[in-house]
Amino acid sequence: MKFTSVEKGCIPPCNVAPNSLMGVPRVQTNPSRWHGDGWQGFVEELKSKGVVVREEKWERSIFVTDAGGLAFGLPHGVVRPSSSEDVSKVLIAAQTHLVPVITRGGGLSSEGEAIAFGGLLLDMTSMNRVLEVDRENMTVRTEAGIFWHQLAEVLRRDGLDYLSAPLNMTSTVGGVLGVGGIDINSPRLGCSADQALALRVVTPTGEIVECSGSENSDLFERVLLGYGQFGVITEATMKIRPFTHIKMRYLYYSSLRTAIEDLQLIVREDASDYSGILTVMDSAINLLVAFDSDGREQEFDARWRSRLRGHGEVSFGVRLALYYALHPWRIKEALYIVDRRMKMVPEFFRPEFMREGKIEDRTVVFSRAVWKFWGGRQMVIPDLSASAEKFIEAVERGNAVCRKYFRYYTLYCVGIKKMEDLPRYEMSCMPPGATDFAYGCEFEPMLKDKDYSRDYLQSFKNEIYDIGVDMGLSYYRFGGMMKGYIRRIFGDEMVDRHLEMKRKADPAMILNPDVIF
Repeated sequence: MKFTSVEKGCIPPCNVAPNSLMGVPRVQTNPSRWHGDGWQGFVEELKSKGVVVREEKWERSIFVTDAGGLAFGLPHGVVRPSSSEDVSKVLIAAQTHLVPVITRGGGLSSEGEAIAFGGLLLDMTSMNRVLEVDRENMTVRTEAGIFWHQLAEVLRRDGLDYLSAPLNMTSTVGGVLGVGGIDINSPRLGCSADQALALRVVTPTGEIVECSGSENSDLFERVLLGYGQFGVITEATMKIRPFTHIKMRYLYYSSLRTAIEDLQLIVREDASDYSGILTVMDSAINLLVAFDSDGREQEFDARWRSRLRGHGEVSFGVRLALYYALHPWRIKEALYIVDRRMKMVPEFFRPEFMREGKIEDRTVVFSRAVWKFWGGRQMVIPDLSASAEKFIEAVERGNAVCRKYFRYYTLYCVGIKKMEDLPRYEMSCMPPGATDFAYGCEFEPMLKDKDYSRDYLQSFKNEIYDIGVDMGLSYYRFGGMMKGYIRRIFGDEMVDRHLEMKRKADPAMILNPDVIF
């Protein structure tokens, strides 16, 4: 398509025209803004049914971006539902008037998945009540818009706790069940979605359905890990457990390969209650192990500690000091590691959250640390999910990409227990070839509020995602701006089959239309 100087307001060649970067591929695209036809009739129908649509710009602007801070879009209006019936009314009207509806919880997506490029944004955080705590059966029924930290606060009044939840507790229950939810207890308990026993779901056509493993199981499996394509979760019944304090231990490594091998040993042998790897580049690798009881920790020391090759902090510090003494040209890196350690480690041992050497409230500790040390106005967190056999190579290749693009970065590695061969795992964070366990790694640069072009950051992400394509892996955060990789990783046959299911469930293709398909 050619533009004249009148059309573009400048004389060709125009440096802002779509073809201005001839020979330079654009590596990021956002969906085009919805044109708005049918909006007024949609709003009027909802008004007649008692559903308030907020169209003020200040209301809409709250949701202009997500935690990634790279994609931006503005809805035409916002609805904060108070019930499943409200959600049903919205989706019935949306099918009639062909209005896209984007659901949003905590907005912690990093690829624009929770951003509305026009249409309606459904802010689910208004549905945030805990409905029932069943101590006898160890379950909780809650509205899906509740933040995980709110759920934890309610449960802990009765000495109870969630099972597997995301590391960042400012996400919502419904949003996490739709994408997976990975944490340091996922090696034992699986992802958050695996803790769901039953759901109330509003389908894209507005039907309110109760579903579980035994009732409407097809919908249950499609909605869990379904990335918001097959329905809106409005209520969830999940497993819970008694609350315990946890004891954290750290082992330090200078080799990614060695640390991952030890992590896989711990996961495979169920040697701890929690485990994961967190690094400062590939220079200081920390293997975290934690325990719910003194007995578990004692068993770990007796059976497994001698088989692990990590060092204590003091001995590792000496080794690191010697290394940098012999490599003085890397002194800035050494100073960064020291500064990172001095600021970050005390956050995990703040006295107000500790009792007799144990963390009393990991919810607060982890969420504070996540936002303080990894948050910012821009976040890029591409990830890879692999079988045990492919994981080390995937992390080492991803680490090399991080080194290429950024001076400072961190890796976060964790195991994920696979619960049988469930339909929900197809086209999800569970990669092909994974048997008992899968493993995931996030690659996160420390942007430190520096300005990077979106193309530069997207180029970095694409190189990580290309590793997944090359090795036949998966991702546990996908959609939005990286949805072009979905066909490349899963193949046309699988994606087309899911697309056909989507079209059958959502005839007008209005529910979260820019996320996957």
